[in-house]
Amino acid sequence: MNRKGLLCGPAPIRQRETGLCRGRCPSAPLIRHARTLGFELDDIRSLLDLTDHPDRPCGGADAIAGSHLKVVEARIAQLTQLKIELTRIVRSCAGGKAAGQCRVIEALAGHEHCATTHAPATPPVSKRVARKGKRK
Repeated sequence: MNRKGLLCGPAPIRQRETGLCRGRCPSAPLIRHARTLGFELDDIRSLLDLTDHPDRPCGGADAIAGSHLKVVEARIAQLTQLKIELTRIVRSCAGGKAAGQCRVIEALAGHEHCATTHAPATPPVSKRVARKGKRK
């Protein structure tokens, strides 16, 4: 995370492996917890900026958290629909048939066989996943 400009000062070599400068940076717990909750790095930077200016109103932090909550709720709704559809597909097959008659394969062949709307028009790709592919 220090490479991403979130932590203070250069970390010793051993601590670079973890990405955090434990004991030297008071922001480290906030950063770790925010990442655990799925906040994007830009949002964490904004939250850290607010911690550097304690007299500012906390409306910005509330807006960031509220926006992230909406994203999480949308993901949960999508996953709930996905679970319903996968449960239906699994129950419709029960195995024992030839692959040419398999209801799982039939259902996966196209959305017209689905009973629920379980996927957005374009699947969401988090910035974190997209960035991992760009690392060297």
